[in-house]
Amino acid sequence: MATKEKPAAEEARPVIIRRKKVVAGGHHGGAWKVAYADFVTALMAFFLVMWLVASVNDQQKSAIFEYFKNPSMERGLSSVSSPGGAGPGGASTSPIELRGGLTASAPAPIAGSGAGMPEVDKNAEVNDKAKLESLRNELREAIEKSKTLEEFKDQLLLDITPEGLRIQIVDAQNRPMFDLSGTQLKPYARELLLEVGKYLATVPNRVTISGHTDETPFAGGGQNYTNWELSADRANTARRTFKLAGLPDEKFARVIGMSSYVLLDEKNPRNPMNRRISVVVMTKQAEEAMRKTDNFENQARRPAAVNSAGQAASPAPPSPQR
Repeated sequence: MATKEKPAAEEARPVIIRRKKVVAGGHHGGAWKVAYADFVTALMAFFLVMWLVASVNDQQKSAIFEYFKNPSMERGLSSVSSPGGAGPGGASTSPIELRGGLTASAPAPIAGSGAGMPEVDKNAEVNDKAKLESLRNELREAIEKSKTLEEFKDQLLLDITPEGLRIQIVDAQNRPMFDLSGTQLKPYARELLLEVGKYLATVPNRVTISGHTDETPFAGGGQNYTNWELSADRANTARRTFKLAGLPDEKFARVIGMSSYVLLDEKNPRNPMNRRISVVVMTKQAEEAMRKTDNFENQARRPAAVNSAGQAASPAPPSPQR
């Protein structure tokens, strides 16, 4: 009999119990293992690189940098072998013994030395570079202390290049070194060169001097006297002034005029700072490379000239002295 609380229809309804069957998930695969292995490999490579950087000196780092900069196996057209490389392009010819990449000296654009350079030469190169850096520091200190040089601190540019210590004396807007279109030094510019020359005399390295102009055409010279002649004459004026400071003739390795070929401010070719005298205190390595380049003995290594008949023409023997 139905109770008073619940209707009869509701009391006769069947009770249904639903039980959800839980099935364990399948195998998720091993993709995470591959990712973890890649991470461990990359971490190991990172520690190997850090160890390598900490265990080699600056010269070996420079050689490694040069190898990855130009690992090509293509042979170039230069008659001078690639610095720091036993094979073409600076790469080592041995797949295991990395002599070309780890034991070579620091590369230089005009260097003529290759792999296997004696340790004595390496030490001499390091000492030579240290002397030039010391000279640069002395000049910087002198600029700060000397009243003569302090006035030109904005016109003196010092930096270390592969050829050596470069000292550039540039013109300012209202403080040029030379008279307009002239080769005579202003009195203050002469004092500056004499002061710089005193420091150049303290090192045995040879120096090169190059004169530079801006792109303003030389007025009144015509075709016989242009910025090329003007820049060369100004470079020679600087050489004569350095001689008064105590530099002998054998101290100078090259004196050239560059006209406006190399500009400091390419965006403004007529900027006064493009008119400058550039002095390079060369390293022994750069001096030796330049000597080999200009030496007549190198003519024998170059391909023989061919005459109009297609025959190899031998160079004429030097005329006897009279």
